[in-house]
Amino acid sequence: MENVLKEITPKSVDYSQWYVDVITKADLVDYAPIKGFMVIKPYGYRIWEFIQEAMNKEFRATGHENAYFPLLIPEHLLTKEAEHVEGFSPEVAWVTMGGGEVLSERLAVRPTSETIIGAMYSKWIQSYRDLPVLMNQWSNVVRWEKATRPFLRTTEFLWQEGHTVHRTREEAERETLQQLFIYQRVIEGELAIPVVAGRKSAGERFAGAVETYTLEALMGDGRALQIATSHFLGQNFAQAFDIQFLDEDGVLKYGWTTSWGSSTRMIGGLIMVHGDDKGLRLPPRVAPIQVVIVPIMRGAERDAVLAYADRLQKMLSARFRVRLDARPEFTPGYKYNDWEMRGVPLRIEVGPRDVAQGAVVMARRDTGDKAPVMLGDVVDAVATWLDDIQAHLLEEARQRLAERTVAVSDYREAAQHGYRGFFTGDWCGQESCAEQLKADTGMTIRCLPLDAKPRSGRCVVCQGEASERMVFARAY
Repeated sequence: MENVLKEITPKSVDYSQWYVDVITKADLVDYAPIKGFMVIKPYGYRIWEFIQEAMNKEFRATGHENAYFPLLIPEHLLTKEAEHVEGFSPEVAWVTMGGGEVLSERLAVRPTSETIIGAMYSKWIQSYRDLPVLMNQWSNVVRWEKATRPFLRTTEFLWQEGHTVHRTREEAERETLQQLFIYQRVIEGELAIPVVAGRKSAGERFAGAVETYTLEALMGDGRALQIATSHFLGQNFAQAFDIQFLDEDGVLKYGWTTSWGSSTRMIGGLIMVHGDDKGLRLPPRVAPIQVVIVPIMRGAERDAVLAYADRLQKMLSARFRVRLDARPEFTPGYKYNDWEMRGVPLRIEVGPRDVAQGAVVMARRDTGDKAPVMLGDVVDAVATWLDDIQAHLLEEARQRLAERTVAVSDYREAAQHGYRGFFTGDWCGQESCAEQLKADTGMTIRCLPLDAKPRSGRCVVCQGEASERMVFARAY
């Protein structure tokens, strides 16, 4: 295994190649025979399932229900909301034949589902008593990308998309922010990824939205990743799809709608925020294997060590996700490196001396720290260590985020930092300045932070009077 690990390109040499090496060698994904598509292997898909479980718990607690809508969308529906279609048209894949015959109308492979869901909601909603409608869908979508990278940007990807309809503007606006903060709890609490919550500038909004809210994370190479978004759609989609209800006052009114989504891109963020030159470092809450037991077996003591390790596995399996690695063809050192590459948070080593002493040796993936623990204390010790690892990974990432967030008075100061990191500065609100920022530096406005105070400074681009505080960065 040592030879295999040498093939992982160090992050400092080539970050992009490091990422590809890690996701393939840690058995998360493989490349499909179609350009831009990926196969998510069981180890990677299990992480996605943990994310789903955490989000479903939050969604259900706030009254949302899961549903499923068609993959194919008739062209006449997709074109109903003109601004929405214009935003997605370059990425849409079309089905033009079915059953060997040319279709009378093209069918779009969903790039997102506002249009098909809007058409159904217009059938289902008649009265204010039908509101609110709170639905979420777990599905795949297709957006024809030119440049792809597994998890981060692929032609097909997995996601969840929530779509709601409300009686009033105020209810819809509350829903939009509620879902943003649900994402924040899951991403920080489960994935240990700190985020900056904010509004998108007008030029960066979701097509057809009145407001788009976003969570922005900082990757290990200093680039930003938009990791989840929540959109207040106003009545744009309701008017396009005739989503009306008879209100209590007897007046026919349009609903107020929202949509919000996150995707397998979160797994890419997880890798880039926590990974190191040995491979993955997984937060325990989303680790497919939380504890790996490696028996050190020699000669006549082999059976006794294996029996002890098997007993240990049974003790731990009631509370934790445990793997006993008793493969006889590999050395303990090989196994250590193998499981470190896969990001298993905690390793337990068991040798003849440990059997004689009624103990084990525990080793952390995040820090490399090791310590002996008596067998009778091991269950509680594992629980404590896993909690510590989860908290440490989040705190470590928060410290990096703080260190790499730089306040500037002129956008050109970012060059001194190699354009790596989050840069904060005042902005006049003019899209012309946002366009100049992008043209000169390749950086975009990631968000206008929700916790920013009103501004009275000078715009970092034009030096005119500022009205907003912005975070800008180069992004994936």
